[in-house]
Amino acid sequence: MTTDGPAAGWMTEALRAHDEQAREEEAGQTRRGSPQPLPGTVREELVLDRIDRARRSRPRVREERITMSHGAGGKATQTLIEAVFLDELRNPLLEPLEDAARLQVSGARLALTTDSFVVSPLFFPGGNIGDLAVNGTVNDLATSGAIPLYLSAGFILEEGFGVADLTRIARSMREAADAAGVQVVTGDTKVVERGKADGCYVNTAGVGVIEHGLDLGVANVQPGDAIIVSGPIGDHGVTIMLARGELDIEADVTSDTAPLGGLVAGLLAAAPGVRALRDATRGGVATILNEIARAANVGVLVSEDDIPVRPEVRGASELLGIDPMYVACEGRMVAVVHGDQAGQALAALRAHPLGEQAAIIGQVTAGPPGIVQLKTAFGGTRIVDLLVGDPLPRIC
Repeated sequence: MTTDGPAAGWMTEALRAHDEQAREEEAGQTRRGSPQPLPGTVREELVLDRIDRARRSRPRVREERITMSHGAGGKATQTLIEAVFLDELRNPLLEPLEDAARLQVSGARLALTTDSFVVSPLFFPGGNIGDLAVNGTVNDLATSGAIPLYLSAGFILEEGFGVADLTRIARSMREAADAAGVQVVTGDTKVVERGKADGCYVNTAGVGVIEHGLDLGVANVQPGDAIIVSGPIGDHGVTIMLARGELDIEADVTSDTAPLGGLVAGLLAAAPGVRALRDATRGGVATILNEIARAANVGVLVSEDDIPVRPEVRGASELLGIDPMYVACEGRMVAVVHGDQAGQALAALRAHPLGEQAAIIGQVTAGPPGIVQLKTAFGGTRIVDLLVGDPLPRIC
């Protein structure tokens, strides 16, 4: 097992503490002549127990300065959110840390979300920062169970940025908004000096209405629930990395950026036993699974053979040395559904063009709590942890 960097987090600390205690226990047992603990039994339980205790300790940002890892969606991002933003801004609406806040306004249930987009390059196969911003915000609303209605758009432009490129971005936003059935109804523009930005950044906010009585959230999942992914994973992140032209790799891949509102509506109509939905953006499916396990204090077991990955994406990922499980998507979601409704949920997803390759990839288990395990193609099992580093920066 390897860790990433000097501040690898709770996993490194837990394993270090385990090794130290194991050496002490072995020394004491040798002196007393007692039998050694069997590999994979007592020792495994000790490791999992220390991992759990380390995870539950108060989060603390160890770095004195923000690094790129803090924007990667993994451990560093979670620690930053919990130790700084949640600690300072804590309130009941923020605490669930879902992709959108659920609000009650004059008897209506609304969802509110916000997002910022700094993707590089601005234009890539399958889309650009404009439609990406619309789809990303729409999807955060849709996976919260809301019907997306209205968006805001704020632009931070660098002096010297081409007006033709800005027009192309705005046109893409309009086309994406039309396709998603939303309107961009307010906005803002700021310009900074040349060299102080990277052409164009976009910030969005979105509002939607929740018309059903479901209480969706990762904290609601239960053992026995099925875990479904709506289609092949990793397309967007690999597309962005190859579009940068820094690597001599050619692959026929395009971003999967797309609005998920229609897909979600069909799923909720067919399977009222949906517990939670998440769009798998930064950190990929692996991060979503860890958020589920942690929020609900359950285990998650998924099968590598059942996770859909396009051959082109898998091949490019192998050349890049990254795991598709951690690669961002912009048109895929993870759904957790009551086990008895897994079949009808899968059928509903496959009936929609964006869900034709949906697959059941695993299930929620009683334990070990907070741990995601992957059945590998070779028959073994390994822990799928949150990443510390940032293998694909600025993918959205």
